[in-house]
Amino acid sequence: MADAKTNSRSPWSWIPTLYVAEGLPNALALSVSVVLYKNLGLSNAAITFYTSWLGLPWIIKPFWSPLVDILKTRRQWIWVMQFFLGAMLAGVALTIPAPHFFQLTLAFFWLLAFGSATHDIAADGFYMLAATEREQSFFIGWRSVFFNVGKYIAQGGLMILAGELQKWTGDFVSAWAMVFVLAAGILFSLGIYHRRLLPHPAVDRAVREDSPARFFKDFLLTFGTYFQKPQIVAMLSFILLYRLGEAQLLKVSQLFLLDSRDVGGLALTTQQVGFIYNTVGLAAFILGALLGGFVVARHGLKFWLWPMLLAIHLPDAVFIWLAYAQPENLFVIGAGVAVEQFGYGFGFMAFMLYMIYIARGEHRTAHYAICTGFMALGLHLPAAWSGWLQEHLGYPHFFVWVILATIPSFLVALKIPLDAEFGKRT
Repeated sequence: MADAKTNSRSPWSWIPTLYVAEGLPNALALSVSVVLYKNLGLSNAAITFYTSWLGLPWIIKPFWSPLVDILKTRRQWIWVMQFFLGAMLAGVALTIPAPHFFQLTLAFFWLLAFGSATHDIAADGFYMLAATEREQSFFIGWRSVFFNVGKYIAQGGLMILAGELQKWTGDFVSAWAMVFVLAAGILFSLGIYHRRLLPHPAVDRAVREDSPARFFKDFLLTFGTYFQKPQIVAMLSFILLYRLGEAQLLKVSQLFLLDSRDVGGLALTTQQVGFIYNTVGLAAFILGALLGGFVVARHGLKFWLWPMLLAIHLPDAVFIWLAYAQPENLFVIGAGVAVEQFGYGFGFMAFMLYMIYIARGEHRTAHYAICTGFMALGLHLPAAWSGWLQEHLGYPHFFVWVILATIPSFLVALKIPLDAEFGKRT
């Protein structure tokens, strides 16, 4: 819990910008890269495979999360990593026009992903140290909102800008290079801001290890206590399977909107995808997330778990209709995406809160990082094969498969432990 004497700044002065800084590089590496490579001519199978592997740092980040606890403070890790992320985005911008752009930009995206995952560890740990328990309960929904504001800047604003710059420059190479220069500037600015204005909670301090042997012992203890939690198998199964269907939909849905109608897509422009999927859709996601946080605070997570499960999964059927009907009206397409994203935002709150539930107790920073590592595994492993599967099944049958893939999450939800009072605001 935060020390009030050393943490006098209002959470509103740092939580919004901290989670914008968390969401922006995440979206650039995992989502905007999909549209970038589509604009530059790669196949769906190649795009989903290689960009899904960019999720590996979030899968394995628990293995270096204890370093964030041991070396330096979380506060220092935050602003240093934001400068590093800005440098990696500048690297992407410089290599987009290069002859071997795919290999070079992918290398910088890899470094960006590792830096972003490390920043996530520090930011989430700092949140739990610098905010009181009451503030943590209040801001859980707002955390998601501002994380998604960061995604909006990347997937909405920057993607639309790339489409407009392409009209002006005549090619996507120059357009995307300028967009990534701007993204680098945003991260550098956030690093300067947080270096000066993040609070200094007394509990945020580096743990100095006496020897490598002591460090290794504590490292193993951190992992050991996590896997000794009661009913850990059921809890991990829930994390891995909760988004099995959504994980396969996530990247393919944008490719579906961009692909030509002769291959089953909706033939939208980059600007239209940026607006419909990543502006209208993202706004719907944020509204769903806020509503989810509000209702859980009133009645607890256990009361709302099953409605949230239904909300995150059933609206995926919108894409089955879009694939079969292939509407041309942008309002209709946008409304369908908004329905799916609202349900996703509402249902995603259950997932985020349940990871906090699992991470409670000692080593909560590292344990939460372990949870997010398993979350990333459950997200990126199914996403890696999604493009290949879509190319073999076609868009209509692929979206039917996505609905079938949601069934395991309902089965594991029957087995998980959950206190009836968890999540209620007191």
